[in-house]
Amino acid sequence: MIMTPWLSVIIPVHMGERFLAATLASVAAENPLGVEFRIYNSGEDEGAARRVADPYSDRMDIVWEDVPYLKPWTAKTNKGVGDARASHVIMLHQDDLWLPGHLTAVRKALAAWPEATMSIAASRFVAADGRLLGAWRLPFVPGLHDGGVLWDTLLVQNSIAIPSPVIRRDAWLACGGMNDALWYTADWDLYLKLMKSGQIAVRENATTGFRIHGGSLTMKGGRDPAAFRDQFELVLRNHAEMIELLPSATKRKVRASIAVNCALAAASVGNFSDLIGALSAVIKLGPRNATSYIEKSRIIDRLVPRIDLLFSK
Repeated sequence: MIMTPWLSVIIPVHMGERFLAATLASVAAENPLGVEFRIYNSGEDEGAARRVADPYSDRMDIVWEDVPYLKPWTAKTNKGVGDARASHVIMLHQDDLWLPGHLTAVRKALAAWPEATMSIAASRFVAADGRLLGAWRLPFVPGLHDGGVLWDTLLVQNSIAIPSPVIRRDAWLACGGMNDALWYTADWDLYLKLMKSGQIAVRENATTGFRIHGGSLTMKGGRDPAAFRDQFELVLRNHAEMIELLPSATKRKVRASIAVNCALAAASVGNFSDLIGALSAVIKLGPRNATSYIEKSRIIDRLVPRIDLLFSK
């Protein structure tokens, strides 16, 4: 008799053999009984990624599908959610990790807040060599929240690491899932849509790792500043009606945050010309709003690990 899994994990892969073994090893260590792992590989890599995954098939329920026609990670993820057999789904990218206790924390959250559209938690930054760096905290306290209450804070800055959320599959499908046009901000757009539709649970501990390295999407964005900025502008247009209702101070924080994100992405590839403008945008918020932006955007959390890596080379 085939048991229905209680959780489906969607892993989009493209030329992912470099980090995939570490990702799967972190998952296997959690004894993932009753969890299905749907891996969609679009890389024409002569089987390299598959050879990395095969040794884990005796410890994990892996459903592997080669999809060379499906390049965007968003499209692979949407397909995975559509194919998933469990009532809840998790995203796990080929370079991210689960930390000890992750599945236990997920089970407890589902038992405590079965009505939640999504449960989220803080994460940890991870270096390319696997070293754990600083915490990437959430600007929300643990517990169950109305999503609308958290919405404007998340609009200012996406502070949710991709491996963290556990999302009800029906809610994902109902909101339309991910937008393939958003190669950098699709997760942010998805979370904003989910927050409109229900309650959000915040777990207490960080049990996932978000890897930062030279092949990340931020580095890609830094090489094409106009395309990178457009990723944020598209999300704002998608949510324009709700944004219009926000206080002007919040709108200015959103704009300052975009300026900071774009400037930091450009700086990551050696272009520092926009940093002064971004700093000016934050200063113009005024002391109270600038302090609120710095705290709620978790900008310090995001900067410190990258500076640490820069000076440790």
